Amino acid sequence: MFTKILIANRGEIACRVARTARRLGIRTVAVYSDADAHAAHVAACDEAVHIGGPLPRDSYLRGDVILDAARRTGAVAIHPGYGFLSENAGFARDCAAAGIVFIGPSPEAIEAMGSKSAAKVLMEKAGVPLTPGYHGASQEPGFLLNEARRIGFPVLIKAVAGGGGKGMRRVDRADDFVAALASCQREAESSFKDARVLVEKYLTRARHIEVQVFGDGHGHAVYLFERDCSVQRRHQKVLEEAPAPGLDSARRRRMGEAAVAAARAVNYAGAGTVEFIAEGEAFYFMEMNTRLQVEHPVTEMITGLDLVEWQLRVAAGGALPLVQEQIPLRGHAIEARIYAEDPAREFLPSIGRLEHLVTPTPSADVRIDTGVRQGDEITPYYDPMIAKLIVHGETRADAIAKLRAALAAYEIVGVRTNVEFLGRLMSAPSFVQANLDTALIERERAYLFPAPAEPPVTAWEAAARAVFSATAGDGSPWGNTDGWRLGGPATRAVKLAHAGVERELRVRAGAERAGDHAVRSGGNIHVFLDGAHHVFAAPDPYLPAAEGHDRHGGLTAPMPGRIIAVLVKAGDSVTRGAPLVVMEAMKMEHTVTAPLAGTVERVDCAVGEQVKEGVELLTLEPARVDQ
Repeated sequence: MFTKILIANRGEIACRVARTARRLGIRTVAVYSDADAHAAHVAACDEAVHIGGPLPRDSYLRGDVILDAARRTGAVAIHPGYGFLSENAGFARDCAAAGIVFIGPSPEAIEAMGSKSAAKVLMEKAGVPLTPGYHGASQEPGFLLNEARRIGFPVLIKAVAGGGGKGMRRVDRADDFVAALASCQREAESSFKDARVLVEKYLTRARHIEVQVFGDGHGHAVYLFERDCSVQRRHQKVLEEAPAPGLDSARRRRMGEAAVAAARAVNYAGAGTVEFIAEGEAFYFMEMNTRLQVEHPVTEMITGLDLVEWQLRVAAGGALPLVQEQIPLRGHAIEARIYAEDPAREFLPSIGRLEHLVTPTPSADVRIDTGVRQGDEITPYYDPMIAKLIVHGETRADAIAKLRAALAAYEIVGVRTNVEFLGRLMSAPSFVQANLDTALIERERAYLFPAPAEPPVTAWEAAARAVFSATAGDGSPWGNTDGWRLGGPATRAVKLAHAGVERELRVRAGAERAGDHAVRSGGNIHVFLDGAHHVFAAPDPYLPAAEGHDRHGGLTAPMPGRIIAVLVKAGDSVTRGAPLVVMEAMKMEHTVTAPLAGTVERVDCAVGEQVKEGVELLTLEPARVDQ
């Protein structure tokens, strides 16, 4: 076994790899960017090396700098985690040339599966079923549009070197194809330095099912069952569960054997995932990810195995610990990805400091994989994941109940999150009934995105008590400002506001109640109650009201990011919904569209400019309506 490894990643996966390494007595080296100098993964390792600026291209994608860090610290192997350099065949070759073990598959296997189009040709030869589509070399827009017409709309454009939903667009009409293609190619070039795409038939009631495979250098390969990853937003996974609901043992075996055939076709060694798209009884090969997946914990929960330990043992030259018949399958596991994002604004990322962070209590059936702590920053440079919350139950219903309870215990202040959304998802009829497909969130939109409701009286009261207790002083008779008096408890009037609704409540001194979960942040009170997060404004009555100003017609940046395209100029007439500006943030593209028809008065941003959230991008004069 290795004596020291370098973990060429950040966040929760770096912390997770370090945890297994520590258990096995392996010393670890962290690498960090300027933005991560005080990050949790740095503290989790025995040593840490600074590798550059906050942008991934200046740090975590610098293979030469990472290899130099490994040499200087005496690391004999590098674990790449997922993302960044994990599927970079050139980096794997450079590791071998430097005499350092790359904890992953061979460069040849990475290359064979790294191009989605080339992988599909290889899978066709191996007898693995494929989705109808075009996987050839031509990238000419007119040619690809004709192929899309031949395949039949809707189609899916996908980056050939892609992953994580980046460089991927569903297109329903021929008129939208060329613009969607250009957007995919920009995003693919930015994320993977490879703008090539393929076009496939989009299955409208498809399930996304992936199979965990493992190979070693001794000719052995197994599958560790499957995960259902159908619940997605913007082609990115939100929930994963294992095993996939509704699969009988015969179909599970067919999919597992097809995945092993795919791995054997490239002499695969290490952890990998073969992804299938399924509709009805049919299933089709999508791609193979030649690395550990974000959702590997659900497989660990149902098998009781440590997949990182398997990776380390195989990379060190060992054989797989178990043969296919020995791999256990117990109960059901679900993973929820907790993101700093705003579901009500099309899941736009949210950045800021985690001012308050309370998690559910970990146990044998509740696991939290995270790379952040209270006080840490969610920055615009990396994926906005806060944590992965994983639960295990004897049945699927049991796992759902445990996840619902664990989500209700989460408290996060400082950024917007998807915690409440995930809680509603746990009760959505389609999910509870295991009526799963990639359109589930859109199908359940009315349930998942309800109209804002006024908080219950108990939430108002908890907020008022929090305001009162905040004025209680330092505990000394002179610092106590709770209005104590002889003959009875004091009361105080507290004014609160929520979504434009104002109330005045009277609170008695010493009225704190067990179960109150209220946090004061700036001028707001955050109340966590029954899985809901309510935010109240608590204005200071002695401060003058801030004067407002009219920003009619101004369109602002919905998040911090970089301007990558300005699609209009001053004087242009636009219709409602027309794309105006394209931004890139957290490795994804976001298009700012016209909220109404009108004329562009002024453009205040330029391509390449880095902007903050709320900065005005352009001014739009509404079109006049004839009376």
